Amino acid sequence: MPDTSAHTLLALDYGQKRIGIAVGTALTGTSHPVVTVRNGPGGVDWDHLSELIRTWEPEALVLGLPLHEDGSAHALSEEVHRFGRQLEGRFRLIVHMVNEHLTSWDARRELVEQRRRGRKRRIRREQIDAGAAQRILQDFLEGATHDPA
Repeated sequence: MPDTSAHTLLALDYGQKRIGIAVGTALTGTSHPVVTVRNGPGGVDWDHLSELIRTWEPEALVLGLPLHEDGSAHALSEEVHRFGRQLEGRFRLIVHMVNEHLTSWDARRELVEQRRRGRKRRIRREQIDAGAAQRILQDFLEGATHDPA
């Protein structure tokens, strides 16, 4: 794995309706949710994703790979691998794969806790997706297992 210690990274939580996006840097070891990008029958909103890549100028991308608890492939695993190859080809960036098991659940739990502590607005699915991308990036920055099969 290349040294990404001082570089910006974008994480993506792939979903069939939305792709959550988070940004962070290994230098500070911090990340935060950014936005979601549409995905669906018409495909990925490549224009929006390209705009985010231009804005943040990441050194690499971190893509959540859905795996079961035992590490076996999930129904979406091959689709996410295909998306990762498209990202590499389109943006000429390294794409690191990280096991995303329970990241959406963790993101939702964190938003529920924030709401309990005084947040008045309802939790939107887009917040969960971007939060899951943040969790994926934090796992990567904290040295969790990279590039799962």
